Amino acid sequence: MIGGEPAGLAIDQCRTLGFEGELWPVHPTRSHMRGLGGFPSVADLPAPPDAAFIAVNRHAAIDTVRALARRGCGAAVLYSSGFAEAGDEGAALQAELVEAAGAMPVIGPNCYGTLSAVSGAALWPDLQGLKRVERGMAVITQSGNIALNLTMQDRALDIAHVLTLGNQCDVSIEDCLDVLVDDPRVTSVAMHIEALSDIEAFADAVRRGRHRGMPLVALRTGASTQSASIALSHTSSIVGNDRAYDALFERLGVRRVFSIPELLDTAHLLDTIGPLNGGRLVSLSCSGGEASLVADRALGHDVEFAAFTPEHSQRIQSTLNDLVAITNPLDYHTFIWGKQDELTACFTEALTGPVDAGMLVLDFPRADLGDASWWPTLRAFGAASAASGTPAVVTSSLAENFSAAARSAAVELGLAALTGIDSTLRCLDAAAWLGSHSESAPLLHPTSAAGAEVRTLTEHESKDLLAEAGIDIPRWSLTNATDAAAAATAIGFPVVMKATGLAHKSDSGGVILDVGDADRASSAAAELSQLGPELLVEQQAPSGIELLITVSREDPIGYLLTVGAGGTLVEVLRDTQSRLLPLHRDQVSAALDLLGIGALLRGHRGAPPAAVEAVVDVVDALTSMVACDPGIVEIEINPLIVGRAGAVVVDALIRRSDDG
Repeated sequence: MIGGEPAGLAIDQCRTLGFEGELWPVHPTRSHMRGLGGFPSVADLPAPPDAAFIAVNRHAAIDTVRALARRGCGAAVLYSSGFAEAGDEGAALQAELVEAAGAMPVIGPNCYGTLSAVSGAALWPDLQGLKRVERGMAVITQSGNIALNLTMQDRALDIAHVLTLGNQCDVSIEDCLDVLVDDPRVTSVAMHIEALSDIEAFADAVRRGRHRGMPLVALRTGASTQSASIALSHTSSIVGNDRAYDALFERLGVRRVFSIPELLDTAHLLDTIGPLNGGRLVSLSCSGGEASLVADRALGHDVEFAAFTPEHSQRIQSTLNDLVAITNPLDYHTFIWGKQDELTACFTEALTGPVDAGMLVLDFPRADLGDASWWPTLRAFGAASAASGTPAVVTSSLAENFSAAARSAAVELGLAALTGIDSTLRCLDAAAWLGSHSESAPLLHPTSAAGAEVRTLTEHESKDLLAEAGIDIPRWSLTNATDAAAAATAIGFPVVMKATGLAHKSDSGGVILDVGDADRASSAAAELSQLGPELLVEQQAPSGIELLITVSREDPIGYLLTVGAGGTLVEVLRDTQSRLLPLHRDQVSAALDLLGIGALLRGHRGAPPAAVEAVVDVVDALTSMVACDPGIVEIEINPLIVGRAGAVVVDALIRRSDDG
């Protein structure tokens, strides 16, 4: 432990967690620290340390890391700050730090440290709330304070490891996950992620974890809008890099959550009852109001409270008063309140059947009010879950009505213990989603360097590339105001006439539709010539459903496909679905089905269905384009007009780097 008071606090926390190994304080002027004999320098240590905690200023930290590397230290954890997070000077110092470390792993700098509740090792400069465990979930985060807060909650869950990574100058999230998924002492991994750097390594670790049956949950923060250089495309305001992370987690089977409580609750539920076979739930409470609330709050989640079959209803009814109506969610009333055997019989019958999981809503009173009559219900639910083999969770409608003691008792009974009906339903949704998630195909990764100069192709250049890929485009001609009528006549009326060089032509009056004869072509050309000398004249596509189709390179993740409602209202409707490439054809069709306009594609109110297979053909062609041309940064088709017979590109934009 190298440094002053923070190093002393780390010694304290090792003792709190019952660390049984040797602790060596290092300080140039203190001969003792926390009752231990100290060493003036790393060179004076009796042997190479397995790990070192460094809490000195940033300049001294570099020399310290170099000395540790020379001694053969196993790894260094840098609490020291003032590196890359502090600007250019700090970034230069961080580069020196990496060079000084050589092959020695470095966690941080600018991190809070690491905790191992399975070994008692706490390279940690503050209070923490973990207890020694033999196994449990692991937490990886880039934020020290979030990690600190996570250790101090009182949920009934075991945490085996907490790893804070700070600047990730060396050891990354991917490195940690790579180790944790193979650790038999780790039951699940909860990750707080701002950004990933090695997607292939991350995906490989995730796949190995899932093969082991390990649930993985991620909270991603730091989502940023795309740079202004991408403002030419219609989708930049509705699909950012965060959507790519969303698609990545979806693809790999990592459950994404959106708050710290949800991160812990989801990991706890998955730790306790694991992924579910499906989303068929049974809810139990002794209140009709709670039963109705559960049913209402389930809307929007991919779970269901299906009605009991007649045979199932009869079995449940046999355990209850005839005055009780058998519904799901079930209000079992208070006729059997406090009678553990009768409660167990009722709950067991309810959980025995075509049920994937059960939930019990049970609010305990405050300790000073007396809670003796509540415990039989909890014990009965645990017994019913065990007897039926149905995984189950107990929850309260109010967080303060489920004490830490009651939650611990629930976990000892084999139940997951959560607070809040909404949170519980979200977690059950997550468990059902993970249980149904299948192995994914490898991702299509960008192969060109990010940061190269990017050029935006003209509409006709973009369409030519699309046509080479086999995508249907209208006949077109690039002309001027003088020759526009002749060009339109050669193409065949009706035509569309467009000004060139504008990103959003319709917003600037740069598109004139339904040009039906040569006279109208001449007058339209005169209007458009005010916006520029060149005009694009093209065959007018038949009417149909307008779609948006884009493929964008999202470094370092891969190529993101976005499909949605297209046309001029794309940013207003925001009806889109995003997936990472490549995709099977049925996956593209499924994404189209999920759109709000999916009903129109299928044929609404007796209308004939649109040519969805032609849309899938377009996606296949775009996938081939980016796979064969690594210089492509973005392809946007808006709109793609889809009719009964096919799909045709009406407007397109391609952005391409000079390294393709």
